[in-house]
Amino acid sequence: GRILYGGEVLSGGIYDSGSYVIPVICEVRSDLPIVQEETFAPILYLIKYRQLEHAIADNNAVSQGLSSAIFTNDLREAERFLSHRGSDCGIATVNVGTSGAEIGGAFGGEKDSGGGREAGSDVWKSYMRRQTCTINWSGELPLAQGIDFAFRKSKVGRRND
Repeated sequence: GRILYGGEVLSGGIYDSGSYVIPVICEVRSDLPIVQEETFAPILYLIKYRQLEHAIADNNAVSQGLSSAIFTNDLREAERFLSHRGSDCGIATVNVGTSGAEIGGAFGGEKDSGGGREAGSDVWKSYMRRQTCTINWSGELPLAQGIDFAFRKSKVGRRND
């Protein structure tokens, strides 16, 4: 391969085998091409933001959507990022990295990432149609929540027969 954005190729020692993992934290801008790709490597791209709306727009602008994270001390920002108006990724976290998943969670990616929800505990929902069914064998027509519309004669306005 070739180096696209500065740096140097490391060689010798542990690098000769081609099988090595060295975690990296990089402070980058959101417009760099490398940030637009899934690297599936232990690389954390640290992207600072001033306005949450811009950070969410940058997060959602890429074609992948496996996982995303935000680090903040602002509860409103955290709630916004996790809401339907926030991250559009399959896994969204606050103050936690993007690797791993919770057992029982809706695991999998959105958009061009992952293979859907096949590995999650909710996979059965994609093969089923949910329906509420009721059978009344009583011969009477019960009303919802025990409502009773039985006619009761009152003394007021009673007709004389």
